[in-house]
Amino acid sequence: MVKKTLPLRIGVGAIVLNQKNKIFVGKRKDNPVDKWQMPQGGVDKNENFLTAMKRELHEETSIKNIEIIKELDGWFHYELPKNLLGIIWKGKFRGQKQKWFVVRFNGEESEINLKTKHPEFIEWKWIEMNELPSVIVDFKKDVYEKLLIELKKFIY
Repeated sequence: MVKKTLPLRIGVGAIVLNQKNKIFVGKRKDNPVDKWQMPQGGVDKNENFLTAMKRELHEETSIKNIEIIKELDGWFHYELPKNLLGIIWKGKFRGQKQKWFVVRFNGEESEINLKTKHPEFIEWKWIEMNELPSVIVDFKKDVYEKLLIELKKFIY
């Protein structure tokens, strides 16, 4: 019964929109099958959510040129599947509890560079909003469907 005793990792995520309201997704280096995700990551000790989101976004994509549209209300969380428990995050967490932000990318696409200090993505693309739940790994699908509902409240 390891699963119930492990805490959720506190994290942040960024829904990055381009000028056409398409969403940035990256293909993970550690899971190079045809599954994609939005930039996300953990919050460091004494770091606020906005700072953490900007840091994670830059660490994963090199993107800095953004405008904050909205911090989504509430928390979004997921549990890891059994086969990943004890493996991801050095076995310290059973899943993530995340704060998500919607941001507009205002830079040139040449700013996007996945060859960062600790690369997480091997490829990236812009997708239509409605494609979001179909590109993510199954255990995060519920979170992405909820994010899409929130996004559709103010992006047309």
